Amino acid sequence: MEQEQEQNANRLARDQAFEAAGRLSVEPTSRVSYQSEGRALVIGFDEVAALEAARRLADRLTPTVLLTGSGTSREVEGLQVLYTQGRTPMLEGYLGQFLVTLKVGEQIANVATLRDSGWDRFDVILDLGTAPLFVAELPPVGYFAPAFGDAEALDHALAAAGELIGGFEKPKFFDYDPEICAHGRRGVAGCTRCLDACPALAIHSLGETIEVNPHLCQGGGICASVCPTGAIIYSYPKPSDLLERLRTLLATYREAGGVGPVVLFYDDETGAEELARLEPLPAHVFAVEVDEVGSVGLDVLLACLAYGAREVVLLETDALPRKVRRNLNEQIGYAQGVLEAMGYPRNALALAPVEACRDRPHHPMPEVRHATFPGSNRKRETLFRALDHLNLKAPSPQEAIALPRGAPFGEIRVDRKACTLCMACVAVCPAKALATPGDRPRLDFTELNCVQCGLCEQACPEQAIRLEPRLITSPAARSNHRALNEEAPFDCVSCGKPFATRSMIERMTARLADHWMFKDEASLRRLQMCEDCRVTDMFRDQAKGAGNGKL
Repeated sequence: MEQEQEQNANRLARDQAFEAAGRLSVEPTSRVSYQSEGRALVIGFDEVAALEAARRLADRLTPTVLLTGSGTSREVEGLQVLYTQGRTPMLEGYLGQFLVTLKVGEQIANVATLRDSGWDRFDVILDLGTAPLFVAELPPVGYFAPAFGDAEALDHALAAAGELIGGFEKPKFFDYDPEICAHGRRGVAGCTRCLDACPALAIHSLGETIEVNPHLCQGGGICASVCPTGAIIYSYPKPSDLLERLRTLLATYREAGGVGPVVLFYDDETGAEELARLEPLPAHVFAVEVDEVGSVGLDVLLACLAYGAREVVLLETDALPRKVRRNLNEQIGYAQGVLEAMGYPRNALALAPVEACRDRPHHPMPEVRHATFPGSNRKRETLFRALDHLNLKAPSPQEAIALPRGAPFGEIRVDRKACTLCMACVAVCPAKALATPGDRPRLDFTELNCVQCGLCEQACPEQAIRLEPRLITSPAARSNHRALNEEAPFDCVSCGKPFATRSMIERMTARLADHWMFKDEASLRRLQMCEDCRVTDMFRDQAKGAGNGKL
């Protein structure tokens, strides 16, 4: 009886919480547009199957058949049939803009132009091959590759393809700030987490920054979850809006007398179908719909626990792309290690299938005073606020927690004997974790800003830098600017102006002592001059040589 009363009270409190959260405004995102004229291409090796599929599309779209065998292009019952002559078609693009090409000798032929229709692109692709021509786990909008031999999957693909004529829109799922991107700096390669994680292959490198194709992006969200700096954020909804909704849900539930809240994130398609198997949900479980569970990053997960959730679960389904699953498990693993070190149950955060979500919580957080900090779009700001709160209330508060390589927190160690204070590391640091204050040769480090991207390690010509993943829990220690290396400046031997460090000059002189350009004493002495005096001395030497009749 007592348990039933608690469930009723929790249910009423949960209803009030969802009602309060429903009144919150959400910042809208921009839209991505597609335009389709219904020009479809059916690709296959089985002529009978490809023609049959094209006939089924013909009442709604304008199909062309491309067969991967050999033959002569012809028209069959009003359908244009083309042959690749055994060549594998190459595909790129998206709904309304598919480019299909064949390599013929040293030339590239556009398949659309082979049908002499004035087209140069196809709008929709139906791929009936044994293996999809697009390798992305989340293929482009407008591309269909039903499993070979699966009649039901073919029916679904034909029905969906037949609807793709006219104009369409979807949300733009991401925002990108290249200024804080750790992908590269000054020719040095750094972070590739978003490229490696994207299941839609929508991200590519521009050298020092990246570019996300909004038409290829399917909203998987894992790019934002793995981004260490917050250069990519999910914008459907923005983190601040999602965090404010979660904070409102948990605060209202608690104020209304609810106890033991569990937050369960699920995606709005397959996740919603799976979740229906759990209905009705236990009264203390908050099912929070997101476009994709991959978009729920560490900032949101840890903030949920700080806001008072006893457990946070991401609903895992068979539709979850392999790349997303792998990277979510990695991110959750970082957080679980931190929770465990603080004395909390590590499995208070979990990626779990629907069967494991019944009767949660299994690993509840202890009752602690809840945090009240507002939501933010600055990922690391939210992360540190949540971590600081959890450590303050932890059963075993920590000063420093060791983390595995790849974690987005840590320090760098500098070998002072090898470091020449050339400041190459400062030049490439995207997060302002490294700096050189004033005119004195000194390398300063702020651990708060370090994302362990490795750019400094790659850029160091002396290999004097080593990454050390860890989390220090003192806000003051994280924010402190501490010197990693410092030397007295080396003064120009001509004018006395400080311009380098003694170790740099000594190392440069030693390395160039045997070089043919520095055989005479005057040339070696120029290495000990500032840039102005070096130029002046060179011209003085040339003038002296001209006066002696030398060139």
